Amino acid sequence: MARNKKKSARFKHEHPLYSRCPICCIVPPHMLENVVVNGSPQQRSWAFHTLNVSAQLRGRRDIIGSISFAPSPGEKRRTIYDAKNGQQLPGTLVRSEGDPPSNDIAVNEAYDAAGATYDLFHEIFDRNSIDDKGLRLDSTVHYGVKYDNAFWNGDQMVYGDGDGELFQRFTISIDVIGHELTHGVTQYEAGLQYYGEPGALNESFSDVFGALVKQKAKNQTAQEADWIIGEGLLASTVKGVGIRSMKAPGTAYDDPVLGKDPQPGHMKDKYTGFEDNAGVHINSGIPNRAFYLAAVEIGGYAWEKAGKIWYIALRDRLRAKADFQKAANVTIQVAGELYGNDSSEQKAVQNAWQKVGVI
Repeated sequence: MARNKKKSARFKHEHPLYSRCPICCIVPPHMLENVVVNGSPQQRSWAFHTLNVSAQLRGRRDIIGSISFAPSPGEKRRTIYDAKNGQQLPGTLVRSEGDPPSNDIAVNEAYDAAGATYDLFHEIFDRNSIDDKGLRLDSTVHYGVKYDNAFWNGDQMVYGDGDGELFQRFTISIDVIGHELTHGVTQYEAGLQYYGEPGALNESFSDVFGALVKQKAKNQTAQEADWIIGEGLLASTVKGVGIRSMKAPGTAYDDPVLGKDPQPGHMKDKYTGFEDNAGVHINSGIPNRAFYLAAVEIGGYAWEKAGKIWYIALRDRLRAKADFQKAANVTIQVAGELYGNDSSEQKAVQNAWQKVGVI
């Protein structure tokens, strides 16, 4: 029986008419809302500020999204800006493609992880940047004061510094950066609407390719990887290993302030409420676990076969209102086309979706 989660402090971040991701944040709203309820006065202030800033940005999404950066055909081009703890985007240019490393670790982390994400999509999937037309990879660091999030706004990446007590700087996790940039890929391809199961798929595809960016950078096989999203992002005092676990959804954190990871790993536990745009960050645990199971059963490097199946599904087969059943059908079909019907790869994908209760 599907469960309804207990409501936390509620903000107007959900709306059934969201047809696209207004701004795509890595930290789900329920984590910050729990801080507003459970944190110290200072922590509550930081979380409330982050939620309010994010809400304001959602209201400005169409304006922000109208800004365009000149594409560069067939080459990697990264630009890093410094907001200097303000909220004006993009900020002051501090590092361009080919420049030497900065004295600012956040600048270098944003630069390096954007490069690793570009390389994954280019080398493995033959994709020319986020839009497949050479879009420049623009990132802004030091956004806001103790801003507890990172987001893709439709044109660029933006990273807060965290508050230091609950969250570290948001450039610290390469998979976070890969996750957010993949929202851009989804924006230009399937365009999955940011509500319900399509929204959970949107989040899941970002987790999948964020995890693959990290695994490729570490040269890890599917069996060797930890499958944690946001590794290193939580401060040392927090009881948790990250913000999500693809291997074991619902186990990433269990903390007096942040609450307990609410992700399900099976359809029988699917969240059926309306918070978080009907659970886009919550129910993504189901397709996340499906990818993990498929990748491990296939074996080897996850980006080579499982990643290719999921990428083709995202690029060519899924549309804005696709649900979990559609994603399952499509990935099984693609696996058969790539590796043969009844191949071990196709059976692994089918088994994965069966194990999470989608088929």
